[in-house]
Amino acid sequence: MRAISQDTLGGPEVLKDVELARPEPGLSEVLVAVHAAGLNPTDWKHRAGGPFLGEPPFVLGWDVSGVVEAVGFGVTLFQPGDEVFGMLPYPHGVGSHAQYVTGPARSFVRKPASLDHVQAGALPLAALTAHQALVDTADVQPGQRVLIHAAAGGVGHLAVQIAKARGAYVIGTARAAKHTLLRELGADELIDYRTTDFRERVGTVDVVLDSLAGETRMRSLDVLRKGGILVTILHGATQDETRSAAERGVRLAAMLVEADHAGMRAIADLAAAGRLRPHIDATFPLARAAEAHALGRLGRTTGKIVLVVK
Repeated sequence: MRAISQDTLGGPEVLKDVELARPEPGLSEVLVAVHAAGLNPTDWKHRAGGPFLGEPPFVLGWDVSGVVEAVGFGVTLFQPGDEVFGMLPYPHGVGSHAQYVTGPARSFVRKPASLDHVQAGALPLAALTAHQALVDTADVQPGQRVLIHAAAGGVGHLAVQIAKARGAYVIGTARAAKHTLLRELGADELIDYRTTDFRERVGTVDVVLDSLAGETRMRSLDVLRKGGILVTILHGATQDETRSAAERGVRLAAMLVEADHAGMRAIADLAAAGRLRPHIDATFPLARAAEAHALGRLGRTTGKIVLVVK
């Protein structure tokens, strides 16, 4: 099979289109013929620094949408020919930037007919991150005020929709040029972070979803009501941030996305109901993965970048 691999850490140029042996499904695993695979910031971070995977060689990619090619012993959920999508176990179950990939059967769910493979391939990691942050961790309730930073990003634009599906009042920070899309996705209030200090506009909120860290995370503590929660998906909290949160009577929770069958089913249900849709900024064929990485690391994309494999 063809795959995008690397033998050393570095820039996009280290990514190579190579031929590897097609994997075989083990116990409780499925082999999926990959049709599309999303890119996420964690891909270019691992390409450059390998924070969790260590030294190459490795094939990146956690998002996958495709068709079940074969099933291992013990799998009862799927059979060959089923269209599925899901997130490989993060971080060590990596490898979807290839023509075939294996993974635990319960990392996948059936792809809704309303989604094509590119749309489905864009969802898993980012949507699970947003769902686990807002639903599992923050337990967002109807009427609560939720502040989402980088609301037009891969996680952010899906978080806007998930929070709205929970009945929240959603405030997002993003460049002004991205406000129209975010309003279409359901955001109630938008702030251009380049021209406005969000603390002057948002009042008090119940939940903050932080994907920026640094000064933005510290300032976000100022707008949380007592008993509120800030969920960060980027780096652990510093001692100063933890101390500041405790002084304000708020919770600061740092999370790492996990493979989650129930979460993927919830995401599939939202997508099937038309309440969750990814915005695709760009697509690239698998062989041009280096170009996709170069675009992604600029940090200017809206929504997701997807590799089209088949």
